Amino acid sequence: MRTLVLLALAGLGAQLVDGSLGMAYGVTSTTLLLAMGTNPAAASATVHLAEIGTTLMSGASHWRFGNVDWKVVARIGVPGAAGAFLGATVLSNLSTEVAGPVMSLILLGLGLYVLSRFTLRGLPKERLGQPLGKRFLSPLGLVAGFLDATGGGGWGPVGTPALLASGRMEPRKVIGSIDTSEFLVAVAASLGFLFSLGSQGLDWLWVGAFLLGGLVAAPIAAWLVRLVPPRVLGSAVGGVIIVTNVRTLLKSDWIAASGAVSAVVYVAVYALWAAALTYSIRAHLKDRTAEPAREERQPLTA
Repeated sequence: MRTLVLLALAGLGAQLVDGSLGMAYGVTSTTLLLAMGTNPAAASATVHLAEIGTTLMSGASHWRFGNVDWKVVARIGVPGAAGAFLGATVLSNLSTEVAGPVMSLILLGLGLYVLSRFTLRGLPKERLGQPLGKRFLSPLGLVAGFLDATGGGGWGPVGTPALLASGRMEPRKVIGSIDTSEFLVAVAASLGFLFSLGSQGLDWLWVGAFLLGGLVAAPIAAWLVRLVPPRVLGSAVGGVIIVTNVRTLLKSDWIAASGAVSAVVYVAVYALWAAALTYSIRAHLKDRTAEPAREERQPLTA
């Protein structure tokens, strides 16, 4: 019983972060299951089965609060589902030991770009509202879906920074659209696992515990993302991307950093993130204070 309660709390926390920042449910939940001794395929299957319910609730909540671009959902979600099904069926024969650090390095670069862009410049508006084409969204969805199924998480960490970096969508709509399209990915990945593994290694009580925690958190996260200013939200997401992928790289065979070195790096990264968030919050408050003055100086038109 204690294990189920802990899993439900983990699902609640993971979905609260995922629904607010567009990533981390799969990574957080899968990491916990692996630490409990679950094999990788069963861990990913458990998380994706729970995500069918949590992503459905999250998508409905984001839609209710106006955070979803349905064209983006369709263009990225369908190829994402295809990639997830493929990734689930080949997971038992696929080694991600080399691919993981490479992808983390790419995502770290995207995270640094997103953090610096939103912190220093705020929400980029020169391309805001311009449509995102299938040539960009389809390959992105295919790769993100494949990585999500094989790694137990990856849809948000790959899709969210790529869409944010494009500068064509508000952060809240990026997060809402990624969370909503993840329903298709979760269904496809779950079918792939069930076809290839059956119910081997699955604990349906664990699936239910994750699901229950996620269902409670989903509407709260969708409401919260509307309240956070875009500039601050972009800095927060960028920091999550950086922290997540720095952790992966430090633990990889490429670096295999000692505990002392990792601690120093983490302190530096968290300090950078805190400074960026502080700057973004101050800049937002300054802009909000200056906005009425700019409106008063606007000449009246006849």
